[in-house]
Amino acid sequence: MPPREQGAPWVRTRLRAAPVATVAFGVLVLVTAFLAAVLPRAVEAYETDGLRAAVAGASPESTVLELKAVQPGLELPEKDRADEVLPKALKAVDGAARSLLPAPLRADPAESAYGVRTAKSLEAQEASLPRPDGLPPRFTLATQSGLAGHATVREGRLPAAKTPVTVDTRVVEGAVTAETARTLRLRTGSTLTLADFLDGPLTVRITGIVEPRHPQRSYWSAEPVLRTPGLTSTGSRPPMFYWEAGVLLAPGAAPALLGGQGEPEKYWRFAPATGRLTGSDTSALVEAVASLEDGPGLVRMRGAAGPTAQVSTGLEQIAGSYTQTLDAITPVVAVAAFGIAAVAVVVLVMSGGLAAARRDAELALLRARGGSLPGIAGRLLAEAAVPAVPAAACGLLLAVLVVDEGRPLPAVLGAGTVALLACAVLPVRAVVAHRRPRVHQERDDLAHARPGARRTVAELTLLVLAVGSVAALRRRGTEATGDLLVSAAPVLIGLVAALLLVRLYPLPLRWAAGPAGRLRGVVGFLSLAHAGRSPAAVATLPLLALLTALTTAAFGGSVLTGVADARDRAALLETGADVRISTTDGSPLPAGQARAVGEVAGVGQVAPIGVEFASERASDTTRSLTVVGVEPDSYAGLARQMGLGGFPADRLRTQGGVRDAVASPEVAERLGREPRRIVLPAGAVTVRITAVRPRTPAVPEGEFLLVDAAGLKDFGRPTVLLAAGAGLDAKALRAAVRGAGPELSVELRGEARAALSDSPLQSGAERIYVWAVAGSAGYALLALVLGLLRSAPERAALLARLRTLGLTARQGRRLLGLEALPQTLLAAGGGMAVGWAAVGLLAPGVDLDRLALPDASGVTAPGGAALRADVWSLALPAAGAVLLAGAVAVAQAWWAGRRTPITHLRAGDMR
Repeated sequence: MPPREQGAPWVRTRLRAAPVATVAFGVLVLVTAFLAAVLPRAVEAYETDGLRAAVAGASPESTVLELKAVQPGLELPEKDRADEVLPKALKAVDGAARSLLPAPLRADPAESAYGVRTAKSLEAQEASLPRPDGLPPRFTLATQSGLAGHATVREGRLPAAKTPVTVDTRVVEGAVTAETARTLRLRTGSTLTLADFLDGPLTVRITGIVEPRHPQRSYWSAEPVLRTPGLTSTGSRPPMFYWEAGVLLAPGAAPALLGGQGEPEKYWRFAPATGRLTGSDTSALVEAVASLEDGPGLVRMRGAAGPTAQVSTGLEQIAGSYTQTLDAITPVVAVAAFGIAAVAVVVLVMSGGLAAARRDAELALLRARGGSLPGIAGRLLAEAAVPAVPAAACGLLLAVLVVDEGRPLPAVLGAGTVALLACAVLPVRAVVAHRRPRVHQERDDLAHARPGARRTVAELTLLVLAVGSVAALRRRGTEATGDLLVSAAPVLIGLVAALLLVRLYPLPLRWAAGPAGRLRGVVGFLSLAHAGRSPAAVATLPLLALLTALTTAAFGGSVLTGVADARDRAALLETGADVRISTTDGSPLPAGQARAVGEVAGVGQVAPIGVEFASERASDTTRSLTVVGVEPDSYAGLARQMGLGGFPADRLRTQGGVRDAVASPEVAERLGREPRRIVLPAGAVTVRITAVRPRTPAVPEGEFLLVDAAGLKDFGRPTVLLAAGAGLDAKALRAAVRGAGPELSVELRGEARAALSDSPLQSGAERIYVWAVAGSAGYALLALVLGLLRSAPERAALLARLRTLGLTARQGRRLLGLEALPQTLLAAGGGMAVGWAAVGLLAPGVDLDRLALPDASGVTAPGGAALRADVWSLALPAAGAVLLAGAVAVAQAWWAGRRTPITHLRAGDMR
């Protein structure tokens, strides 16, 4: 007998029967898997960039890891003492100590150095050296390694030890930087006679003047005195100052330092290499530093450098500050991540539910003919896995290509979860719906659907969770790290509102159908009647996905708007206007500077400002009151334009010798509203406070008293220039200022605003929110399109039947548009209302300060960065959903009109 012929394979047949749906499902899985894989990698990438930027941006004095050991003991022979500080011995310790650094600490060989230095500076005896208060300068001597590779010789040559140097040597060679030579009036051939040596002073002959190649890097900045001299105070009253500078000796001259009282010490400085640090290394970095400073790591270091060695660094403070900022940002970012994840899950579940609803009759027939649940579920699982698994793998690969940093495991887990969910939704939904074979198809339209007890219990449980999450977020804020219930608050609000609207959705359809039936036309009644007879799954699942996505998009957009507003306000408080020009030393501005700035393109208003300090009483010895002299008309207009304490110009009049003034609240409380005499450097003046403002452009933060500068005798020329305008030309501004003198500082509000978003942590978290808003809006539109396309065959068949009864093409377009309108309007209006309510409910518990303003900015927004509902974030996604629904309905009506009714009404077609 011939072998039994096999039928066509199930999976291949089903996929070929619906190629468009298969491709669309694969694209949905690919995009969702990409988002699930790229999100953890993006978070880890900005955390890594933030940690590296924190270490690289800190001063080398704080980041360098310094191993120090005191000079060799006096009990040793002099030769042995000298041998221990020679370059060969120090280099051996350097190699051993570098190998003992615990992970993730790694040294940057190019910027690391070792040598011997005097912990106590030595006094120079030359009378020709500058003495600010009659005190002689003091010098720190160091035999730092690698000078030739980090400096360029400008004059002379590098120091050398041509003959063996011993403890008794009293003449050595040295080099100074060009800045030290210029400040201390040194040149090649100069000598420094340094005291505090037992058998006579040490003479250092300057053989070379060098220029640091990278003065801001660790080699030169770990001990800035070697690079740049500075004035140091004695701490007395009144304070007296002297110059403190550094001299670089030849490495072989280190034994000469052992013969003095400069407390010589050996040191090894390891500059941290940040190229391989990752965000996950933060805790390990803190533990490694703690071990080196006072733990097992220090014991190992002492085995290499000596029993008195100590390790010091500021890396733990840097890592601690970074961790505090990260801990404040992470919960806020978790809200966005949870929101986009929930929306993606809802849309995936919706796609599977719509597919199951579309094939409900097919699956019911299979069950009626004896199909088993495991067999049907297995076939549906294989059918879903064929497009889903490769799509998820492609999404994972794309995420790895887009973000090349990050651990692979979180991305693999995210993409794998998406693939598992995409494969499981259709078979699970089919098994639940067809647990028992059905004899006939039951009505499941919206008008007759009644929620069951299980659904009611699930909805009440979700309501309790939502109330609990909102209460927890308002009480504890986003500081509750790792609390998923708090992070899920916006999503839970959206889900609860969506379920409520799903329950209420049939009511307006029933109420409107009656009046519509009494109208002359049939289009309105038919559209409402068909909308009410839509299958419950087809109507409710898109509504659930739409509302959740719109709520997440509105909340995320409001967060981004709050961050942008806070940064704009902080930049304004930093500069006071669009442009702030001042002298670096507080001296008056050059004459004609205001006119030169006013001629620059884009400058609209210019306000010159003079600042003096006054005493509130004649008996006061200190002048603590900041008096700001302005030109009333220009300054009042600029204050109104900037929104910083605007006032009418006539509030600064002068009447009968009394000068009207505008004051800050604290000054107004002290001086009162009656005329009051204050004492300026040029004499006493009588002022009367006519207006109180919390801020003013000249003094954005702090106390002030504004007066008309023209009414004050000998008030002095302006020291600050404020300007406002649109489209300012920064280059032209700086060119105009540069022509007046090199000591002028130009601060632009736009540049200050850009600097506030430079932090990798803040910018990375902001990108996550941008992706969350864009993804939520995209998923909302996708949910709408999927819902409309799912019911497209039924609507096309209905339109064909009505066309055979005389319905015109125009009426058909109106019918399809009106049918899609109730669900779309309900979702759009509900999304806007729920988004507004979610922002209002959750605003007290969401802290945006750390997300908006980096710690290093030194500015704060007044009242903090507040979360407020943004009209555009509420309206744009909702309007997009309505417009897209209308466009889809019009396109479907046009496509259906191209085909004859016979084509739509053929027996066996899906209806």
